[in-house]
Amino acid sequence: MPHPLALCITPGDPAGIGPEIVAKAFAQAPDVLRGCFCVGDVALMRRASALAGDGVAQLPVAQLASAGAAWDAPPRCLPVLPLPGAELQKNTDSLSNSELFAHIPYGILAKNSGKFSVDCVTWAARAALRGEVAALVTAPIHKEAWALAGVPFAGHTELLQSQAALHARCSVAEMPVRMMLANEELRTVLVSIHLSLKDALAAVTHDNVLQTLRITHASLLKILGRAPRIAVAGLNPHAGEGGLFGREEIDTINPAIAAARAQGIDAHGALAPDTVFMRSRGFARFDVVVAMYHDQGLIAVKYLGVDKGVNVTLGLHDGQGRALVRTSPDHGTAFDIAGQGVADAASLIEAVRQAKRLLGWPD
Repeated sequence: MPHPLALCITPGDPAGIGPEIVAKAFAQAPDVLRGCFCVGDVALMRRASALAGDGVAQLPVAQLASAGAAWDAPPRCLPVLPLPGAELQKNTDSLSNSELFAHIPYGILAKNSGKFSVDCVTWAARAALRGEVAALVTAPIHKEAWALAGVPFAGHTELLQSQAALHARCSVAEMPVRMMLANEELRTVLVSIHLSLKDALAAVTHDNVLQTLRITHASLLKILGRAPRIAVAGLNPHAGEGGLFGREEIDTINPAIAAARAQGIDAHGALAPDTVFMRSRGFARFDVVVAMYHDQGLIAVKYLGVDKGVNVTLGLHDGQGRALVRTSPDHGTAFDIAGQGVADAASLIEAVRQAKRLLGWPD
């Protein structure tokens, strides 16, 4: 039988741990990474493969002619599809473009690194939306490097939302997405993502909370095969304590929950944000927590350990009813340890597992 489409992994910022954990994932979990490939640069990934070997032999790199060739790559090698048209700005006449990729200093912010990493993600997103790859798993990028490169997006989520909206020929507002962080004990979905705290508080509106509940319900219904039990965190201490500490729960969050329940969504709250995550740990009472802003939701998940945490973008689609599956590790570029060979690939491996589950592939 023919193989399904291959799964694309982007290497992240070349100066960070992204290329290293991608190489280590192929070395340490060949069965999980079967049917996957990395889009990027062969020289860069050869440098990364030197950090992923067993101390005796370097992980071999296989240059692919097409995404589909990933299924023919031998186990315990690193399949790389060169990014079409990729070039770093030359800062020396003595090195070729390919050699420049292999000589990017670790742990240093650079415009070229930001441009390369965003080009990889953009290519992968477009390929997935065109139906040329099954899904994408993104290694960490550095938001400041993107800013240096003039990228007008705060991160992966916003870029992918823009690309999906462009493909679907709709506005960004008509392509609402949410971030879900998940591990083996807890899932949390955010009402807002990368905003200042002041702006995030302003984003707690009836429509945003209700839209988040709808996206969470629809996405988890596909993942779990049943309606999810959704806990909704309040915004204020003690969920406002009946209006003593703020009225957002009374005026905004609770009415949105009531509207969601009227639509058949199993949502509960608003619950005190300092205890809702304990009540949801292990999925005993709830399958997911909807948090009102970035740090409220992510501190709890990350405290449980980033080695198994996975970022899943909910709500992306191609305009024809086909979801765009994207997952990523629950950590950053770790410039402080880049190039030392000590980065942990567990979260990336788990992100690949989660992407395959979302695609309906067997474990």
